[in-house]
Amino acid sequence: MNDEYAESAEYIDILISPFWNDLGPALAAAIKDVDPSDGPIIDIGAGSGCGTTVIARYLPKAEIVAVEPSPGLRSALLAKVSADAALRRRVTVLPERFLEADLPDRLSLAVAMNVIGHFSPPERHRIWGLLAERLAPNGRVVLNLQPPSEPIAVPDTVSSTVDVGRRRYEGSARAEPTGDRTLTWYMTYRTYQGHDLVDERRASYTWHLLTERQLRDELAQANLQLRHLEPADLGMCVITRAKTQR
Repeated sequence: MNDEYAESAEYIDILISPFWNDLGPALAAAIKDVDPSDGPIIDIGAGSGCGTTVIARYLPKAEIVAVEPSPGLRSALLAKVSADAALRRRVTVLPERFLEADLPDRLSLAVAMNVIGHFSPPERHRIWGLLAERLAPNGRVVLNLQPPSEPIAVPDTVSSTVDVGRRRYEGSARAEPTGDRTLTWYMTYRTYQGHDLVDERRASYTWHLLTERQLRDELAQANLQLRHLEPADLGMCVITRAKTQR
């Protein structure tokens, strides 16, 4: 399996953590009334575990299955889980891709933060079908749609900078259209000590574009429905079973 995060894994957790200052409270608000007795929770593409720890904090009785295929990101995830005795009892980490993982038959919640663009349209079709089959009657899916939703070029921009000790870590990103419904993201990660650049890593990956309208149409085929969450600029949505018409 090709690990798209092989070059960037050591940077991801520290550089993405500031974004969770907004994502964390929004995710917490979206899941706080989930009933974990309805079934385990799946964290799809759990990465380094930022979302997993939010889920665990706000649903302290829930069993969580965190799925992360990247060995580098999974090592950070496992480090977080193993450092907390409560998490060690409740969180199972799976190394497979989501559609290849051995998942519970019944789910109270699925979370897919910053990840849906990694799945192609046929893969998404399988995901919606799987979730529609396994979600508890009152279960839900929480995900976010990240811009852009159209195939446009995105200029190189520094997205995050974090100081750790005497070193500064910086991440930048740009994107180029590679098809009608795909972008390729080009990521650069730099480490500075003072003014000196001491390390630089580059990575790229394909991102499948998804508009809200397209998502609604895909979900409808699986008898699922979507609603927005606030704040709107985070692109967060809740997916539930569609109401049966009488």
